[in-house]
Amino acid sequence: MTVLRHVPEFGRRLGVKVWYVPLAVVLFAASFLPAFRSNGTEIGGLPTRPFDALAVVAIALQCFPLAARRRWPVSCLALVAAGFSLDQLRGYHTLAGTALPIALVTVGSYLERNRRPTVLLFSVAYVPLAVALHRIGPGDPVEEFVTFYLALALAWGIGAWLRFARAAEAERRVRVAEDSRTAERTRIARELHDVVTHHVTAMVVQAEAARYLTAAPERLDESLAAVSDTGRRAITDLRHLLDLLNPDHGSETRTPAAGRVLTLVEQTRRAGQPVEFTEEGTPAASTGSADLVAYRVVQEALTNALKYARGSRTSVQVRHGEKEITVEVGTDGSGGRTEGPGGSGKGLAGLRERVDVLGGEFSAGRRAEDGDFVVRARIPVGGSA
Repeated sequence: MTVLRHVPEFGRRLGVKVWYVPLAVVLFAASFLPAFRSNGTEIGGLPTRPFDALAVVAIALQCFPLAARRRWPVSCLALVAAGFSLDQLRGYHTLAGTALPIALVTVGSYLERNRRPTVLLFSVAYVPLAVALHRIGPGDPVEEFVTFYLALALAWGIGAWLRFARAAEAERRVRVAEDSRTAERTRIARELHDVVTHHVTAMVVQAEAARYLTAAPERLDESLAAVSDTGRRAITDLRHLLDLLNPDHGSETRTPAAGRVLTLVEQTRRAGQPVEFTEEGTPAASTGSADLVAYRVVQEALTNALKYARGSRTSVQVRHGEKEITVEVGTDGSGGRTEGPGGSGKGLAGLRERVDVLGGEFSAGRRAEDGDFVVRARIPVGGSA
């Protein structure tokens, strides 16, 4: 039992697939069975002769190199071809001749360099074998030798096709991995945009307001406390993002829940933005990624309100249904506008992608009747983004 346990490890050190060894042994043993003797490959028409010592050598040369056919494919083919030539020239016609097409398929499949010289070399080597068999045999037609060569070429072609298919699959896997990495980088960039842009915008607005409160220490202290609170929330959200990238980073809840929208609204109010908040319904027991996407929709919409419509009345409505979460954030279009920190314009596009992934609907634009800017999202629950 100890010896058997070490066989796979020994095979790995030699670069030999373990199942190739039984293949070689079975083919070698089967060549001596009475039912298979003298029933192998036959070209040239030589009369079959009984086995002798050279027959054992020919069979061994054709069978045992198969054990290392992947590690040394050309050497394997050379030994098998030598054994096959001896087999045919002596008239043994053994079952071991089956090893020749197997070796050709292997070379066609696994040989990476010098493929054309290898084909040319073995093609040229086949010529003297065919000439010798034609001379010492009963004079079979040349077409028989040509047909056999084409059969060998077909075996090589099968190996070449396997090599091509394996390379195409490897290329596909590389492409899929690269696409996955690109998608992951895009997702991380969206998360960073949502977290950093919102909190930094709120901190900038609060800090700017604090400059005008030096004459009112109580209000100044409140404003600075709001800046500190916003900074701590930014750190918390960044930790959530790190938890998504590395589950071992922390043990906190990894994704903001829709219940935190109220906290987000309060933070925006402390930054000086009048926000009305309405939440209807009861969140579903399992919402998948819908909670996070709803949170991000509100976060991005409030960030844009702080940037481009500071001081304008803003309303946030969140409705929880059995199958979806509906979010609507509207900002008064008639209010005064104060120039705020610039944006990249990617936030709303990122939200649209998030909602689309879950099979929902997203829209953002001004209402014709009153000019209010409204962000709407319908997010099915239970999906994963």
